[in-house]
This record gives sequence, structure tokens and C-alpha cells, in this order.
Amino acid sequence: MDQLLGEYGQLFRDMDDLTLARWMSQTLGQFAGRVLRLSHPLVAAYRLAAQLGNERMIWQKRLVSVPMRYPSAACCGAPLLPLLTRDVLESGLVCLHCNETAIPFDELPRGARSVLRPWAAEYAQTHAVAHWDEQRQRACGNYDDAFNEAANTAIMLLAFLGSGTAPRLAETLPALIWEDQDECLEVRPEDIQL
Repeated sequence: MDQLLGEYGQLFRDMDDLTLARWMSQTLGQFAGRVLRLSHPLVAAYRLAAQLGNERMIWQKRLVSVPMRYPSAACCGAPLLPLLTRDVLESGLVCLHCNETAIPFDELPRGARSVLRPWAAEYAQTHAVAHWDEQRQRACGNYDDAFNEAANTAIMLLAFLGSGTAPRLAETLPALIWEDQDECLEVRPEDIQL
């Protein structure tokens, strides 16, 4: 997969700084006001461009105007484009440009924290099934059934995240990307129906 992403990223590496900055700015304009899945093809392309843009410090060069809705992220100075993941309690909202914490959990609106805290705790328990050691797997009786039940619960929890929590949280953000998969539990984006 890394090799494939490297091949896809070649398109952006071939762009000069101004062309890359223009593409990223125009794409951010398309994201404005939206809640998008991490697996969305345009988000995946933007993520590749953003990583390269971060390496080249594209946003610090001020080559293009940033769409008005986007304040600068405190972590790297790029436009704020946060990613909501299952690790929200520990990581807060993650910056799509530098992969650092863009908004710490404690700085999220109180209403969002009150919904995300129990969601993240339940998701952590569900996700943990994929990482049970052999002793715990034997103790549960039928690990395959426990794994499948955890995967189904993860699908339900991720669907809630994408359809319920993320849109409410996005009301205070320029745009929001949410994680719509769990590789450990073999939950793919297409498994999550909103």
C-alpha cells in the first residue's frame, strides 16, 4: 500500500510549489462546510498533497490565499482541517497536514466532549477485542464470534460517529474529516452505511 501511495503521490511531487498550493487551496474550498469520510477519494488525494505540502512548508510561504473559513492550525500553521479518529480522547482532533494534535480534546466544545467521551470509551472496548492475547481468546469460548460481534459493533459506532457526532461537531469547524474504518477489526469504509 505504501508503494502504491508513493506512486499516487508522484503527481504532487511533480508540481511546483505554486501549483501545489493552488490545488490544495481549491480543494479546501470544496471541503468547506462539509463532513467527509477519510476514505473519500478527494480526501485521500488531498492527504497525499498535504503531507508533501507540509514537508515543503507550502502554507508558510503564503503563495495563495487560504479559503476564508479556515483559520491557521496551531500545530503547523496550515489551514485547520481536523481529522476525528477513534483516538479522540488521547489525540483530540488530528491535523490532516502534519498529523499532530490540531485541537486537544479538552478544547472541544463541551457538548461534543460529552458525546465523544462515552463513544470513545465504548469504541476502545470494542476495538480491544482485535488485540486480545491467546489466553483471553481461549477464555471467551469462541473468539471468531467475539471478533465478528466486535466488528459489527464497530460498524454501528463508526456510523454513529459519521452521521450523528461529526456533523454536530463540524458546526464549529471549517470542515471535518472522520475515520470510517478499522483495519484491526477488518471494518472497511463500504461496511459503514449512513
